[in-house]
Amino acid sequence: MATWSNLSLQNSTSPLMEQLIFFHDHTLLILMMITILVGYLLSTLFFNKFINRFLLEGQTIEIIWTILPAITLIFIALPSLRLLYLLDEVDNPSITLKAIGHQWYWSYEYSDFLSVEFDSYMIPTNELSMNGFRLLDVDNRTMLPANTQVRMLITAADVLHSWTVPALGVKVDATPGRLNQTNFFINRPGLFFGQCSEICGANHSFMPIVIESIPMKLFINWIKMNS
Repeated sequence: MATWSNLSLQNSTSPLMEQLIFFHDHTLLILMMITILVGYLLSTLFFNKFINRFLLEGQTIEIIWTILPAITLIFIALPSLRLLYLLDEVDNPSITLKAIGHQWYWSYEYSDFLSVEFDSYMIPTNELSMNGFRLLDVDNRTMLPANTQVRMLITAADVLHSWTVPALGVKVDATPGRLNQTNFFINRPGLFFGQCSEICGANHSFMPIVIESIPMKLFINWIKMNS
């Protein structure tokens, strides 16, 4: 999870988030190159005392500064479109989890099993244990198996919400009367935190998301205990 001293992106825990970080670094590198080039040209213009009294038009330079940005945009657009399609693709999921947004908590349904469902409320600060995370820990964590393709179905019961877990690279709107779908692959065990990312009312800040990724054997035992 991100702490107060973390200024960059969270460590990825899914292949899609790794690709998002690569794309971020790729785009940032292009922006830095453009900034350096424009800064160099501006500084030379500021400190150059020479002028061209006979320069009326420069077709060559206009062609260059039209084609170069077009090529630059292609280098940004192609990986962006590839990533956009990868984020939307759901390919042979092993498990389906449904998340329903309420004011102001999340409820979850494991529809592949015998009606395993529960509500997930934030733990108030005065009830938090010493090693708990303030405004992030919940009473019922969402258990998911590691190294497994997971399909998420997201909806809402009342107003707009947004189910978001930054470490997984997942952010999906929860819309009343509509079922949105996404997928992810958790590649390591651990705790992954998220929050509602759509302003949904007075307690918008108090409906966190906690995913606990565990090995498949432990997940099957947990399902047996709760079904």
